[in-house]
Amino acid sequence: MSQIRHEPIAPTRTQRLAPGAVIDAHRHDDHQIVYAGRGVLAVTTGAGSWVAPGTRAIWVPAGTVHAHQAHGELELHLVGLPPTEDPLDLDTPTVLAVSPLLRELIVAYTRTPGDDTPERARLRGVLLDQLRASPQQPLHLPTPTAPVLKELCDILRADPADGRTLAELGREVGASDRTLSRLFRGDLGMTFPQWRTQLRLHHALVLLAEKTPVTTVAHRCGWSSASAFIDVFRRTFGHTPGSHPTG
Repeated sequence: MSQIRHEPIAPTRTQRLAPGAVIDAHRHDDHQIVYAGRGVLAVTTGAGSWVAPGTRAIWVPAGTVHAHQAHGELELHLVGLPPTEDPLDLDTPTVLAVSPLLRELIVAYTRTPGDDTPERARLRGVLLDQLRASPQQPLHLPTPTAPVLKELCDILRADPADGRTLAELGREVGASDRTLSRLFRGDLGMTFPQWRTQLRLHHALVLLAEKTPVTTVAHRCGWSSASAFIDVFRRTFGHTPGSHPTG
């Protein structure tokens, strides 16, 4: 992430981005809540990537160097909060569940960013209360630092449908499955199957934002059947991919 832009204040606003559009690496002195009212948003840092559909928002702590990428027609809602106002007490980017009420609060609050009326202050207070009550979601795809693990993860990023076992992939990168298993746990904090599932779900969200049929998404992401994909998707997001809100 070279050429990092420093924006002292994280602006509160609504912004529309075309499919594939990127907001380059930057950081704020303020915290930021990033929410895609339409489309799917990917936030990337040096530690990994987070993907948020319309039922999720991303908390970006103050000082975090991050970049945004749009998948599908993106309607981006950004809420800036000063470092002294931290309702979540989180020091790393985190995906949060967005209830219907929280969604409406975020949309309403970002619609009139210059308004400083008492009504808006009360709206902000309810928004912060709802954020505190929002469950965290395990939708982080960490980036490896070990060279051999990075090589393996790059292979799977290029083709999430690659169904080879860890031992088979290990022969390609020159490491045993035992060594790779240890690296996944130590470097990424998850097992190989957990990381691969996260990768496939991230890729599935992008394809769904591009209006790809569910059966095609399942095939491209490496699930054995559409029903297997739908089951994992429902358990992760609380609804089926066919009813997934992409705009």
